[in-house]
Amino acid sequence: MAGHSKWHSIRHKKGANDAKRGKIFTKHARLITLAAKNGPDPDLNALLRAAIDNAKAANVPNDNIQRAIDKASGANGDTQMFEMTYEAYGPNGVAFLIDAITDNKNRTITSVRTILNKNGGSLGETGSVSYMFALKGVIVGQGTLDDDLSLEILDLGAQDFEQSDEGFVVTTDPSSMLKVKNAIENANLTINSAEVAKIADTEIEITDVIVQEKILKLISKLEDDDDITDVYTNCNI
Repeated sequence: MAGHSKWHSIRHKKGANDAKRGKIFTKHARLITLAAKNGPDPDLNALLRAAIDNAKAANVPNDNIQRAIDKASGANGDTQMFEMTYEAYGPNGVAFLIDAITDNKNRTITSVRTILNKNGGSLGETGSVSYMFALKGVIVGQGTLDDDLSLEILDLGAQDFEQSDEGFVVTTDPSSMLKVKNAIENANLTINSAEVAKIADTEIEITDVIVQEKILKLISKLEDDDDITDVYTNCNI
């Protein structure tokens, strides 16, 4: 993972490795439906606005986006979706938070437990690892944050930022994410994604190649599950 930013080394997003377009669309539709339960107007619902923007960045058609919003109000059926977070341990005691959106809790937890057990992990008790992570707004984009823009976004609620040849990563308080995102866009920089994520307060450095391979295999298996939307870990490979 050499050359990746710190952000890329500690978080593994399901969509980055999805091979099938339909799988990506399904994932984004679920995220939009869940966000829309707090209100169908993206101008009044910052989480929905972020979910829509990320879906558009993944080339999800507008019709799919609207159907996902309608589904939240029951316009396209009454299937209830649940947002679940599972706490787990992986190889070498690495902490995992596994986010899922599902219409069948029993199916999803059975699948998660099976994947963990077969790949050197185990399901943890509620609260066993969640205290190691904090909710952050995370904005990933391309371009250079100059001094003036850096000061502006700090005033708007940015907590930290990282600049590299690949682009930038800005972390914010979740409530400030949209304001910071708008300021960056107004400076004509490209935003790749903006979302609320769970970031580990402290990282575990993994240098053993065999352990690295086991962790990456576990992440891959979890990401292959259709119900799982995000996998977070406190390891730094």
